[in-house]
Amino acid sequence: MLKLTYRALAIFGACLLVISPQAFAATGAINLISSPIGYFAVILFAIAYIVVMLEEKLHLRKSKPVLVAAGVIWMCIGWVYAQAGLPHDAEHAFRHTLLEFAELMLFLLVAMTYINALEERRLFDVLRAWMVRKGFNYRALFWLTGFLSFFISPIADNLTTALLMCAVIVKVAGDDTRFINLCCINVVVAANAGGAFSPFGDITTLMVWQAGIVDFHEFLALFVPSLANFLVPAAIMSFFVENRKPQAMEEDVELKRGALRILTLFLLTILTAVLCHLLLHLPPVLGMMTGLGYLQFFGYFLRRTLPGSLARKRAMAERAGDQQALERLGGVVPFDVFGKVARAEWDTLLFFYGVVMCVGGLGYMGYLAYMSELLYTGFGATNTNIILGVASAVIDNIPVMFAVLTMEPEMSHGHWLLITLTAGTGGSLLSIGSAAGVALMGQARGAYTFFGHLKWSPVIALGYAASVALHLWLNAGMFEH
Repeated sequence: MLKLTYRALAIFGACLLVISPQAFAATGAINLISSPIGYFAVILFAIAYIVVMLEEKLHLRKSKPVLVAAGVIWMCIGWVYAQAGLPHDAEHAFRHTLLEFAELMLFLLVAMTYINALEERRLFDVLRAWMVRKGFNYRALFWLTGFLSFFISPIADNLTTALLMCAVIVKVAGDDTRFINLCCINVVVAANAGGAFSPFGDITTLMVWQAGIVDFHEFLALFVPSLANFLVPAAIMSFFVENRKPQAMEEDVELKRGALRILTLFLLTILTAVLCHLLLHLPPVLGMMTGLGYLQFFGYFLRRTLPGSLARKRAMAERAGDQQALERLGGVVPFDVFGKVARAEWDTLLFFYGVVMCVGGLGYMGYLAYMSELLYTGFGATNTNIILGVASAVIDNIPVMFAVLTMEPEMSHGHWLLITLTAGTGGSLLSIGSAAGVALMGQARGAYTFFGHLKWSPVIALGYAASVALHLWLNAGMFEH
């Protein structure tokens, strides 16, 4: 309960800040900052977010409260504008916010579909089995899972990568909770850091890229700062990892037919999205949806050729007398693309919708313009972006980043990359600060905990400070307007 209290207090503090009677120019035609409707909307969003944070206690999916809050907030805006004789203004604002969400949702949906397809084709299981079979010692496993997390997350996203590495750690370490806790912390930090220098590594980087603020290749400027964010705490924590070797385990896992070709299609899909954006100046979601078509055509090919493939493999198994192979072949089902779409994280996507629409509504009321003036003018872009990064460890980085994008403060490319870096990696400071951390607390329940992570927060903060300092130094030229 203590960790939930911290987040609740932080959100209430933010609410008290934004409902200050001082008002700046509203985004919409009507300034609602000091109105009862405005106060009601902010309090409603705060309550909804507190319910989100109580998800594990209430067993209530996080999308439900923000979906209701988003609907009520925009209904309030619509009522005010209808009374003022400006119904179409609110309608256009809602449609604009909805379009921003739709582009991001379709992009994420395609990425999730490919990841689910690769998981179903057992690509991740084969990687896990290889690491388990090699019998690395604890220190080697600590570094291997860290580096793999850092380099896989830019493509497969930080959540999927963290879950894969955690499965390896738990299987190898068994009941060694101390090692599991250290390794999980390392994986969370590495996955979040790796996701910060790629548009595909985290929702926040995707939002910045989709908005057209930072080009695809410019994210690579964050590679060295992101690497430092991972290496500094990892180097310190590695001294506390015992240099002993766990018992090697044999795990026989085979790739399903088409796994590597689906991986190739995923990379081709990413390339299509990037080229659409760079060469044609079209939204990247066009390339991703085209890539979903690639997967559908390949799924059709797999289904049509399945009987012939099964017949060949069954004949080979019968000649070899491999009864286990025959049993596996008997359980083969056709590849279904829409089954992979259905397995997407719909609760996460709907939560994303609720947050985007809530923040968009508050922005239309004028609160984000006020926050932009208060923070970016009062404290300066550099200090504000660093503070918001730390805040993302308490408040989810999605609303933080969407709020900044909606504020549209006057910032250089260097500052936009800075908020991308800090929002992406600041969540590593606490286990509840990122989707990867929350997921691993569930997967390694009892071994990786909030307080187990909190003990190493000062070390993680060193990595955070090092990454910010390196970005300010290495990319100093980008901070000039």
